[in-house]
Amino acid sequence: MRVDIDGGRLLRRLEDLAEVGAITGGRGERGSARLALTDADRDGRDLVVGWMRDLGLDVTVDVIGNVIAVMGPNCGHHSGRAPVLCGSHIDTVATGGRFDGNLGVLAGLEVIETVLSAGLELERPLGVAFFTDEEGARFAPDMLGSLVFAGGLTVEEAHDIRAADPGGPGPTVREELDRIGYLGPAPCPGAAPHAFVELHVEQGPVLERESERIGAVTGVQGISWTRVTLTGQSNHAGTTPMSMRRDPAAAMARIAVFVNDLAEEFGAPQVATVGRVEVHPNLVNVVPSRVTFTVDLRNTDDEVLRRAEAALAAELGRVADRHGVEVETEELARFAPVIFDEGVVDLVESAALERGLAVRRMPSGAGHDAQMLARMCPSGMVFVPSIGGISHNPAELTSDDDLVVGCQVLCDVMLDLVEGDS
Repeated sequence: MRVDIDGGRLLRRLEDLAEVGAITGGRGERGSARLALTDADRDGRDLVVGWMRDLGLDVTVDVIGNVIAVMGPNCGHHSGRAPVLCGSHIDTVATGGRFDGNLGVLAGLEVIETVLSAGLELERPLGVAFFTDEEGARFAPDMLGSLVFAGGLTVEEAHDIRAADPGGPGPTVREELDRIGYLGPAPCPGAAPHAFVELHVEQGPVLERESERIGAVTGVQGISWTRVTLTGQSNHAGTTPMSMRRDPAAAMARIAVFVNDLAEEFGAPQVATVGRVEVHPNLVNVVPSRVTFTVDLRNTDDEVLRRAEAALAAELGRVADRHGVEVETEELARFAPVIFDEGVVDLVESAALERGLAVRRMPSGAGHDAQMLARMCPSGMVFVPSIGGISHNPAELTSDDDLVVGCQVLCDVMLDLVEGDS
């Protein structure tokens, strides 16, 4: 079963959503800032939910704020069977682009509108969802909404997480859901879909470099996020001899170099990043008393990822002893690598080839909601190229043609899943 989507309609919706929380980059690039459960996120949610209701979809909001819209009686579907679901997220990082997450949600809307306009009679309904706090930029861990939906974290635990807002811990997830009007009644874990497919920009350089249009995503790297706090002694920068300092900033610098060297030593696909760094009191003429920073480790092999975690822990101890500082660590997120359903991966590959598109089987370096849905049902992803491999940046860009063909492949795969047993 094949039907052609309306690419122009998809692109218009992408532009409209991008205007909610619109920002510009250093060279005038256009991006979006909709941190999870902020006013901008609420406004983006309201816009997308309005489009869902315009199509007559049954819209459900659950207790963690996930929004799921499914073809129901208003759309001529009375089967009561589990839907073929697609979707992603519409929250962004503070310096977000226009396509990360948004493409998967709005492409899902386009697929459903195309099917409704064509009057297709399906064996089971289609649905589209957006999940809360996928980025994890304001509330850790990332993929929070889909994790709760899939039963990987209790609602109570998730509701108690506090925002990492400037100036200290902010409000809880529950407080912010209530404030913006998205503390829904539907329970979590949610009902398992028949299958789940997520369209996403690659957020890396591989597809563009290899001149391929579609990525058939085979799985997602394991992710380990750790927050490290080093506590030393604040003192005068001019009068305190180097030999008598307990300087957590110097210790942090050594660990940051170690983290980079660790990734080089382990080799691809290991990656390692020191991200957020907070120095207290953060003054030019004062030896810091405390430094808090994050370490992000990722690998497709869980055993190798555990070795990297152990190496980091050992180095933290050595550096702390050398600099006379105390170490505290907190696990912010830990997700094992995920392998997607082989049948769904095959459908993505065959749909791309049928459309004459060069396709590559590839893992994802970034985390995605699909890795959580894979706990519940056959799941997979479709990638389209990111120009320059840039993402989490207003300069993030994917060509209009690639946005449209990605949506077309998503449509083809969803219709295949309706008909088959994958």
